[in-house]
Amino acid sequence: MAANQGDAAAQYNLGVCYYNGEGVTKDIKEAARLFKLAADQGDARAQCYLGVCYEYGEGVAKDIKEAVRLYKLAAAQGVAEAKQALKRLGY
Repeated sequence: MAANQGDAAAQYNLGVCYYNGEGVTKDIKEAARLFKLAADQGDARAQCYLGVCYEYGEGVAKDIKEAVRLYKLAAAQGVAEAKQALKRLGY
């Protein structure tokens, strides 16, 4: 499986499946783990989703500073949702 072989896009996509419970049992902790793997490789969508996890404490400990950091990384790569999240949080 590509996600197990380090493919960031596959890790992000599988993370979304776990986050939403699509085709697999919903598991937010596993989703956050997969998002982190992809985010660490620079995947902007994963950075944004992981930011959501940190903002709301889903699958990880709530950490607004980390959420903002991730949103900024994603926003710099053009992710509109990350830009909206930063605006909502006052950044």
